[in-house]
Amino acid sequence: MIPIITIEGPTASGKSNLALALALEMDTEIISADSRQVYRLMDIGTSKPTPDELAQVKHHLIDILDITQVYTAGEFRKQATEISHYLWEKRKIPIIVGGTGLYVRSLLHGLFQIPDIPETIKSEIRSLYDTHGMEYIHHYLQQVDPEAAGKISSNDPQRTLRALEVWKFTGIPITEHWKNQLKISDFKPFRIYIKTERPELYDRIEKRLDTMMAKGFLQEIEYLLDTGYKWTDPGMNSVGYKEFKPYFEQHDSLDNCLDKAKQHTRNYAKRQFTWYNKCEFDLASSLENINIYAVKKSIGHFISNM
Repeated sequence: MIPIITIEGPTASGKSNLALALALEMDTEIISADSRQVYRLMDIGTSKPTPDELAQVKHHLIDILDITQVYTAGEFRKQATEISHYLWEKRKIPIIVGGTGLYVRSLLHGLFQIPDIPETIKSEIRSLYDTHGMEYIHHYLQQVDPEAAGKISSNDPQRTLRALEVWKFTGIPITEHWKNQLKISDFKPFRIYIKTERPELYDRIEKRLDTMMAKGFLQEIEYLLDTGYKWTDPGMNSVGYKEFKPYFEQHDSLDNCLDKAKQHTRNYAKRQFTWYNKCEFDLASSLENINIYAVKKSIGHFISNM
């Protein structure tokens, strides 16, 4: 099995800073497990590493897709697996960093396999969404698979539609497929979780969004719209971006949209807390209490005992 390091935690907890420092200390590379940093041109709003940071350490799975494209956990697993094998052949321990928990879980435990869903079913479910909207299809999911509805955001059409398609095609809720998936992995992970108290994290989220605005976040969104991208594109339909749609369409004030972006990001962080509470970690500590050299030593022991 290949040893890997995962650095996990809610948004704005400081994962990227720790990953960069550890990668420099261990002379290795980083694989991003962020479902939005895969999109090109979405830089400020996704808090991508700076050009200087990218020059210091090689980062994988950043800027690999157009905003109109869909990226799945299955695609992440395939690509991250290939990159990890490549790095390990060079005796480099891959560092996986990001807050998309489903991506990390897919890498560590695999994903269930479902035959290709017929286009007729996809069209039927999509038609419900186009006709009745997001609230309707999420309520529909609550009726057929309440457990999935509890785990999937009511603002996430991609995963909601997928869950309904799987249920419609197989007759089995997607949560049952999750439970029955084969827990087979090529990897032995050393999992690090960055603990942050909620009030502190929420304060950091608000300050980070203010900093994004000062760096030109609005100009970034305006450029994307001028380039021809739409609010319905997978990339633009992201927390932190879509909240500004009413401002650009002159239906709401900038202050109100910024407040909603902060609120929805806090809500996202709350869901991440719930996700991580169910995970087991080798090291769980606040960023301030993590010593890089001690972590490197613990990883060394971990590898020697594999």
